[in-house]
Amino acid sequence: MKRLRVMLLGFVVLQQIVAQTPSRGIQGAWLGALVFGQAKMTRIHYFSPPHGGAYTGVVIDPDSGDGTDMDPIAFANGKLTFEVKADGYKFEGTLSPDGEEIKGKFLQGGFSADLVLTRVSPNVSHVADQYEAKEIMIPVRDGINLHTIVYAPKTRSEPLPFLIHRSPYGWSAASQYIDSALSDLARDGYFLVFQDIRGRYKSEGKFVMQRPVRNAHNAKSIDEGTDAYDTIDWLVKHIPGNNGRAGIMGVSYGGWLTEMALIQPHSALKAASEQASPADMFLGDDFHHNGAFRLSYGFEYAAMMEAGNSSENFDFKQFDTYDWYLKLGPLREANARYLHRQRPTWNNFIAHPNYDEFWQKLAVQNYVGSGRVPNLNVGGWFDQEDFAGPWRIFEASETPQSRRFNYLVVGPWNHGGWSRGTGRRLQNIDFGSNTGEYFREKIQARWFAYWLKDKGAPDLARIFLFETGLNEWRAYDQWPPRGVQHRKLYLHGSGEASFDAPSNADEAFDSFVSDPRRPVPYREPPIPQTYGGSKGWGTWLVDDQRFAETRPDVAVWETKPLQSDVRVAGDIIGDLFASTSGTDSDWIIKLIDVYPANVAEEPSMGGYELMIAADVLRGRFRNSFSKPEPVTPHQPVEYKLDLLSHDHMFRKGHRIMVQIQSTWFPLIDRNPQKFVPNIFEAADSDFQVATQAVFRSKTHPSAIVLPVIGPR
Repeated sequence: MKRLRVMLLGFVVLQQIVAQTPSRGIQGAWLGALVFGQAKMTRIHYFSPPHGGAYTGVVIDPDSGDGTDMDPIAFANGKLTFEVKADGYKFEGTLSPDGEEIKGKFLQGGFSADLVLTRVSPNVSHVADQYEAKEIMIPVRDGINLHTIVYAPKTRSEPLPFLIHRSPYGWSAASQYIDSALSDLARDGYFLVFQDIRGRYKSEGKFVMQRPVRNAHNAKSIDEGTDAYDTIDWLVKHIPGNNGRAGIMGVSYGGWLTEMALIQPHSALKAASEQASPADMFLGDDFHHNGAFRLSYGFEYAAMMEAGNSSENFDFKQFDTYDWYLKLGPLREANARYLHRQRPTWNNFIAHPNYDEFWQKLAVQNYVGSGRVPNLNVGGWFDQEDFAGPWRIFEASETPQSRRFNYLVVGPWNHGGWSRGTGRRLQNIDFGSNTGEYFREKIQARWFAYWLKDKGAPDLARIFLFETGLNEWRAYDQWPPRGVQHRKLYLHGSGEASFDAPSNADEAFDSFVSDPRRPVPYREPPIPQTYGGSKGWGTWLVDDQRFAETRPDVAVWETKPLQSDVRVAGDIIGDLFASTSGTDSDWIIKLIDVYPANVAEEPSMGGYELMIAADVLRGRFRNSFSKPEPVTPHQPVEYKLDLLSHDHMFRKGHRIMVQIQSTWFPLIDRNPQKFVPNIFEAADSDFQVATQAVFRSKTHPSAIVLPVIGPR
């Protein structure tokens, strides 16, 4: 549920800025970049003309699409200083004599680096200029008023539908959002509606993180679905020139809000697009994966969202959060030292460490099986936050009642990446075409035009997926597709993997030592905070995994170079036989596409290790997510880890690699490796070193189950 205040890729932002000249001071757009290990920070700094003598501005991170305010900004006598309080960094620099560069220092949490901002100034117009905005407060059934901005086309030749976006992140940059994420839709003509949900920014009421579905038998109960219902009802009745139809869409938290509107929809709601919605926050989305707590995301998101009615990042006062979380110690220190029980979401983590009624009630896929509003579910293969959500929602909607209204598109994107930029690349990975532009123009715009305006046809397969590796779009009428054969990629001795089953009757295994005080980082350190500073959060799933391969606490197996292409299409399962010397343990499995040593068309990709699938299973939940139980030390146990669906081609000459480890920090909190009733309440003395063994014998044949499909 990433903070998506502004969803803009750097060059998209640049396309929105009128050409500036050095004589106009610093007004306009400036590009800067820093590199930290594999993480690259790119920033677009846009300075608006001075009002009352002071500049205003926004800084945009193209990795994630987030935009945050620069405040204060001071520019005098060629000297520039500004602060980005939400992200915890400052800049101090000097404008060059020709007015084309600002050379200075990036400062964050005791860390400093040289940073040069370079002026960029294209000539383009804003599609948002064709709209006029009106701010209103819309009343809902319990008397609360919700802050809403309605953008209406300045010229209209026909009644128009509404296209609604609801968000907890504020809409101060709604016009920029129109110009980037919604430009194709805006050109078609809609009433574009942007609303702060209750308790956030300018809306009244109390904010509740993922407010539970209401009791429908209580006429006075409310939830986000009733707020959406009442909003649609008010718009249809009070905004002149509408055609009586409404659509709703959103990414991340906005995607979840879209799903909530579909549970008991208003009769005017005729189309929806759930995009990267979380579905189950314990089993596979933002806060937990298979019961393992997503520490850095969960802590930082709760701290950011529940400090007040707006968003403010936690101040780490240092650059490397890997080091910060290690120094934090056991999770119980978070409340004792920083949060002081003032964040309800964090308190819920502590109170509900297992898959109890609290989490089950929040799982939105439990409510969507009877929907009759056409819904375009959208996800990204490299979504670092909510990859599971769209799949689970789509699968739950594959019922006789709702199947014909149920669509799924998955492309080669990170979280929300389809809504900004070209979608041609993600860091080092080139997908061969502008997949993001294609989605917005050929799929999303046509989808809403058909259902809301009776124009054209969606011309879209119900299941439309981008096959990575081969880099082609594929249309399916069912998933997994017909012809899939489940083949096991077995782990063998000497670090080899193959499709041949082990024949050794002896209890062969590979072992490593897992130390929770020296956990494996989930990406190459230093690791900046999730939503501030120099990012990398938006692209870590495509990071080169060679940094982890050489660690002694990571076990590695790989095939010989493939003699032919191997295409996988469907659910990938890790079938692991393993033991631990402790009484609890995490198991992380990564399936990796290893490029040849020499890649002629792109030499930088030589030997690159690209994760195709990866996830974690907490040992205590191997039999039940609701009733954890200890692991018997030194006894082989079978663990089944769902690595979710994928559509990927391992090309001839590549290798298939498997990495297995027991820590993934600070993405996943540290398992004490000793069974305790509640890890959130574990003491420092509970954390212990464990010896892990991965078995690869005829009796205990560890393998990755691949859904292999033959050539077309």
